[in-house]
Amino acid sequence: MKISTKGEYAVRAMLDLTGQSHNYPVPLSNISIRQGISLHYLEQLFVKLRRARLVNSIRGPGGGYVLAKKSSEITIGDILRAVHEDLSIYECADLNGNKNKSQCDKIENCITSILWQRLAKHISEVLDSITLDNLCKENKNGGQEKEVRHAFSFSI
Repeated sequence: MKISTKGEYAVRAMLDLTGQSHNYPVPLSNISIRQGISLHYLEQLFVKLRRARLVNSIRGPGGGYVLAKKSSEITIGDILRAVHEDLSIYECADLNGNKNKSQCDKIENCITSILWQRLAKHISEVLDSITLDNLCKENKNGGQEKEVRHAFSFSI
């Protein structure tokens, strides 16, 4: 499984928002500058995050984005699913346990598909157990920029 730039940027932006908002709207332009992410790209991501009810937008002067829930209630899994990140690790590993015959013609006789499905389930459980609040608290020792850029730089 490889998390794309879209997933990485969404997590970084949400961590930035968590660390900066303090219940005040944060303009995407500020996140763009701090994180080195294109403003246009952030706008696309935040449309998806808003539709998933993870953020709220505030219009007008002093507007921007705020978290729609407490940071302890938003998981990394929520964020990745909101931006339509594909969390499957293998073609036959469906997180719902469905076997997709169109992906592999050997799925009916393949004993490894059980392994891939179990692994996908565990990855999903891990991502759903890590909240924005967890990551921010675990990374308090470093600077804000370091926290957000490196908090999610690991491979599963």
